[in-house]
Amino acid sequence: MTAVEVAVHAAASLGEGPTWDAAGQRLIWVDILGSRVHTYDPVSGRRTVMVTEQHVGAAKPRAGGGLVVNLRDGVGLYGPQGAAGGFRWLHREPVPGRRGNDAAVAPDGTLWAGTMRYDEAPGGGTLSRIAPDGGTRTVLDDVAVSNGTGWSPDGRLLYYVDSPTRRIDVFDFDGQQPSGRRPLAVVDAGFPDGLTVDADGCVWVALWDGGAVRRYTPDGDLDRVIELPVRRPTACAFGGAGLTDLYITTARTGLDAPHPMSGSLLVVPGAGKGLPQPPFAG
Repeated sequence: MTAVEVAVHAAASLGEGPTWDAAGQRLIWVDILGSRVHTYDPVSGRRTVMVTEQHVGAAKPRAGGGLVVNLRDGVGLYGPQGAAGGFRWLHREPVPGRRGNDAAVAPDGTLWAGTMRYDEAPGGGTLSRIAPDGGTRTVLDDVAVSNGTGWSPDGRLLYYVDSPTRRIDVFDFDGQQPSGRRPLAVVDAGFPDGLTVDADGCVWVALWDGGAVRRYTPDGDLDRVIELPVRRPTACAFGGAGLTDLYITTARTGLDAPHPMSGSLLVVPGAGKGLPQPPFAG
């Protein structure tokens, strides 16, 4: 059985968005409903927590230091000193009843930021491309719960999850625009949530209400399942010095009797080999 360990004991309501920050040699993750951005250094064990003024769907490192964050009312920037270094909006577009959700940085350094309605109404969410200068283009405008987004090692494929569809979809990608949407895989246990792509081009996806992380080949075949003690894993990412450890965020929200590990950051040492993730270029 695959060894699943607790990297950070926490009680996050809705832990999400693990991201390995290569420059800082740390993992960044968020508690969406707790409005918190967490960092964790697996070598020293050092942890930090920054409180944001709004629900925060994702936080990613910036090329010049600091963070880009997908908040309730849009996308904003923190400087290298975090909250102490100041905050500014990069793209602000408040919509009543809607918030930012998962996000990912594309190979060209743009941010692909998802949104969803709090009531998860179909068609209430979007996926948008945010350029370093704040220029924004909506890529998908008929989404319910915008979640996992990732690219193949050669950058020619885009993988995407709109959770209620129970599909992992794949698009052809020309560096700017996705096309030819089709299902890579249909999930039969729980709902697909956050995903990451490994060095072999395989897609790892966390299953909300499925209690597992699954790995699918580029052909859509299921070739590995990591069973978890928690019911609601939310996302996964490779981290550590060699990008071999799989980190998994988890949630407690909506559970009457959550497992003691629910809300913690989990890790599966030596699970595979991840891809370096680019920082946001803005």
